[in-house]
Amino acid sequence: IPSIPLLVIKFLEVYERSFCRTIETLVDIFQEYPDEVEYIFKPSCVPLMRCAGCCGDEGLECVPVDVYNVTMEIMRIKPHQSQHISHMSFLQHSKCDCRPKKDVKNKQENHCEPCSERRKHLFVQDPQTCKCSCKFTDSRCKSRQLELNERTCR
Repeated sequence: IPSIPLLVIKFLEVYERSFCRTIETLVDIFQEYPDEVEYIFKPSCVPLMRCAGCCGDEGLECVPVDVYNVTMEIMRIKPHQSQHISHMSFLQHSKCDCRPKKDVKNKQENHCEPCSERRKHLFVQDPQTCKCSCKFTDSRCKSRQLELNERTCR
């Protein structure tokens, strides 16, 4: 039986590669757009930069501290009716940090009021500034010959 050489990854490399950072993650579109169940999406998941990794203390968690929207072309299929390529916006993380975990007590003391907008699922909230902003981009609306209304996100 031929022997396979043992590869040992050094501690420093393991530590650096496992620490809290942005990393490309495949995210299911339905996770981001839970209200669009009447559609089938191709592809069904998208590659997004998201925070992941370990923090040096069990009381800390890896969270996004800087985010931005990215628009992707996705095939949107309504079975037995239609299919077309549409522009869909997704939230990407550009900077991560280790912050204290929010336990059940802290969640009730969240300093941000929930987004007050009627169609809450169309908005994303910055956990640092509490600002609610539209998931969609102006370019997405223009591609559909529409104009983005930031207040209603439509």
